[in-house]
Amino acid sequence: MNATIILGMLCVHLLCFCVMFLLISTRLNDRKMGTDVFAAGHLLLGLAYCLQLLGGAPGWGVMSVVNHTLTLCAPVAYVLGAIRFFDRPVPVWTPLLTVAGLYTVAQLLVQATLGTEARHALLAGSCAVLFLGMTVALLYGMRTFARDLRVEMALFSVMIGGICVLNAAKFVMILTKGLPALDMNSGFQMVFYLYMSFLGTVLPPAAVWLVLSRLVDQLRVLAVKDPLTGLLNRRGLVEGLAAHFRSRMAGSAYLLMVDIDHFKQINDVHGHQVGDAVLCRVAQTLKHTARQGDLVCRLGGEEFVVIALNTDHGGAVRLAERMREAAASSRVSGDHPPEPVRCTVTIGISLDFTGAEALDEVMQQADTALYRGKAAGRDRVEWAPAV
Repeated sequence: MNATIILGMLCVHLLCFCVMFLLISTRLNDRKMGTDVFAAGHLLLGLAYCLQLLGGAPGWGVMSVVNHTLTLCAPVAYVLGAIRFFDRPVPVWTPLLTVAGLYTVAQLLVQATLGTEARHALLAGSCAVLFLGMTVALLYGMRTFARDLRVEMALFSVMIGGICVLNAAKFVMILTKGLPALDMNSGFQMVFYLYMSFLGTVLPPAAVWLVLSRLVDQLRVLAVKDPLTGLLNRRGLVEGLAAHFRSRMAGSAYLLMVDIDHFKQINDVHGHQVGDAVLCRVAQTLKHTARQGDLVCRLGGEEFVVIALNTDHGGAVRLAERMREAAASSRVSGDHPPEPVRCTVTIGISLDFTGAEALDEVMQQADTALYRGKAAGRDRVEWAPAV
C-alpha cells in the first residue's frame, strides 16, 4: 500500500463524513453549532484530494491551482465552524471566498516569479502557519471560552499540532529536495497521509460527540429553566435547594413567595404580550435584587419563589422589602392604552428551614402569609408567624 491508496481512502472518508455532518445540521434547525460548516470543510478537503489523485505528479496547471486553494480553504472552514460551535455568529462564505481569491492570486504570482516548487512550498508553509494558529487558539480556549472542555481542547491541540509539524517538515523538504519530496511513494508522504487518515478518523466523531454533549447540556438547562423568564422552574429549585443543603456549611434558609398584584387586570387591559413583558421585568428585578447564591424561581403564572440562603429573619425581610421596592419602581411600556404599566408585588415569607424536604411545608407558610398581605391591600411584605 502506498500513499496514493491511502489518499483515495481518505477522500471517501472525508466525503462520507461530509454527508454525515450535513444530515446532522438539517436536524438541528436554527442552531446548527457549526455542523453545516464542518460539512463544507470536509467537502473542500475531499474535493482537493480527489483533484490531487486525478492530477497525477506534482506540477503546474489549473487542476493543481484549484487543488491548493481548496486545501487551504478547508481548515479555514473548520475554524469558522468551531467559532460557530461556541455560539459566536460569524459569516462563512465571505471569508472563504476571500481566502480562495487571495490565495489563488498568490499562487499565480509565486508561480510566475519563483516557479512550481515555490508554489508547493507556499501551500505547505501556509498550512503550517494556519495549523499553528489553530493550536494556539485551542490552548488559549482551555483557559478562557472552553474551560469546560479542557481535556478535549488539549487532545485537539496535540493532534492539530502534529499536522502543523508535518506541514512544516514538508515545507523544509520541498525547499531542500524540490518536487521529488512530494513523490507519493516516499516514506514521508506515507507518514503524512497516514496521519491525515488518523485525523480524518478521530476528529469528525469527536466533533459529533461535542455536539451531542452540548445538546445534552441544553436539554438539561431546559429541564430546570422557565422558558419565558430564564429563571429556575420548580424542578430546578428543588435540585438547587438539595445541592445547597448537601453542603456541610449550609445555614438556614427562608422562602419568599412573590405574586404580581392585579396581573389578570394587566393582561385584560394591555394584552398578553405586555403581560409577558411584565413577567420578564419582574423576573429580572428579582434576579438582580437577590443576593449571590440565592435561588430565584418562577412557579407558574404570576407566582415566583426566592430562596434566601444562609441568612436570618431580618435578612430575609430586608431582601423582601428591596424586591418589593424595586418592582414598584419599574415600568413596562403599554400598548392599549400606550402608557407605562406599573406593577407591584406582594411577598410572603416563610419560617426558616434547614432541609430540602421541608420545601412543601415552608411554601405553604409563605403562601398563607402572601394571601394575608393581599387581603391587607397588596404591595407589601408579610411573614409567617412563629409557631
